[in-house]
Order: sequence, then structure tokens, then C-alpha cells
Amino acid sequence: MNIALFGGTFDPVHRGHLTVARAAVSALGLKQVWFVPADIPPHKQKTPITSFYHRYAMVSLALAGEKDLIPSLAEAPDPNAKGARKPSYSLETVRRVKKSLGKSDRLYFLIGMDAFKDVSEWYKAEELLGECEFIVAARPGYSLADVASSLPQNLRPAANIIRLFRQQKVEGPLVLPGATLHMLPETHEKVSATQIRAAAEKGAALKRLVPDSVAEYIQKERLYRKTKGTV
Repeated sequence: MNIALFGGTFDPVHRGHLTVARAAVSALGLKQVWFVPADIPPHKQKTPITSFYHRYAMVSLALAGEKDLIPSLAEAPDPNAKGARKPSYSLETVRRVKKSLGKSDRLYFLIGMDAFKDVSEWYKAEELLGECEFIVAARPGYSLADVASSLPQNLRPAANIIRLFRQQKVEGPLVLPGATLHMLPETHEKVSATQIRAAAEKGAALKRLVPDSVAEYIQKERLYRKTKGTV
């Protein structure tokens, strides 16, 4: 069984996330894509984010009826943890999930190009890239050279090879020593979580940006307003 982990803050999950996940299922023959909301995203430890439980609830609502897309609690807060909670490191999540899979199962890591361009700064990035194959969702304006240049220094192709990539379309797979990257063609849902939060703060309609059930949840819980829900 081919499975992809799709991690993120999902604050909130939106139609763009669903479009990317569906495209990955189609392109790679995936059986499932697990949406994994991060409890404490390492790159946002000082940024206020919505409660994990609200974000997970919205993911669950968004994926209702999607047989291939699964909400995951892989990075849920540990109710038995003592002291400060640790950041949700993707490497630890991948290794934990791999232990639960069968020998014939194949694990991928699905990521958008906007996030992948910073992958070299992630916790033990080289080890993470070696643990599973990556599926990178293309974005307008990025070339294969941008993808290769985003890799950690020790995995990055030589400069002359990257120059050859400059004019190439973002297509895959790109197989390198220590990393295999599958390039997912550009999708066309122009929406961002920042845009949604700004619209919600103004009380604007959200249903063209998020699934109807998520829009209704945001409205009911008054998320992204000055007075928020308190789960």
C-alpha cells in the first residue's frame, strides 16, 4: 500500500490542500494521504496558532466523504506528557509511522514547494530525506533548479548540474544519492490560510476558499475573530 503523509499547520485546512492531495493520489497511485496537523510546528513556535483540536476538527470535517484522504492524530498532543511539549518534528513522525506499516507498504512525504524551499533548515533534514521519498507540489515560477537548490548542501547536485535544471520543467522523479523527489505538476487552487484568516476576521464569506463544513465550523466557533473559540 502506498501512503503519503501530508503535514502542516492546517490553520485552517483549505481547498488548495485537498486539490494537492487528490493530485498526489492520482499521479503516484497512492492508496491514502494522511493529513497530519502539527501540534507545535517547529518553525512557528513563537507564532500564535489555533488550538490543535480546532485544527484537527476542521481537517476531519474537510475530509469527510474523501475515501483516500485520512485525518491523522500522528502529531496530536500527548495527554501524558509532563512539562513543556516538544515541537512536532517530521523525522520523528515518519519513523514512528514506518514502524506501524507492513513490509510491503511504501511511505511518501507530500509537501508544497513553498515549504520545501526551506527543507534544508528542518530538523535533521538529510535523515528525513533518506527515510522516505518526497512528493513536491510545484508552484508557479519555480524550476527544477529551485527544487534541487533547496536540498541540504550534502545532497545538493553540483552547480553545473543545477544550471542545466534551470530551464527544465518541474517534472520527476529526481533521483539523487540520499533523496528521491517526485514532482507533482502545478495545481490551480489559488488560496492560502493567511487569506482565509484575514477574510474570517472581517466576517467575509469563506465557502469558495474552504469546504462548506469548514466554513460553518469557523463561523460557529468564531475562529480567527478577536474573540475565539476555546477548545
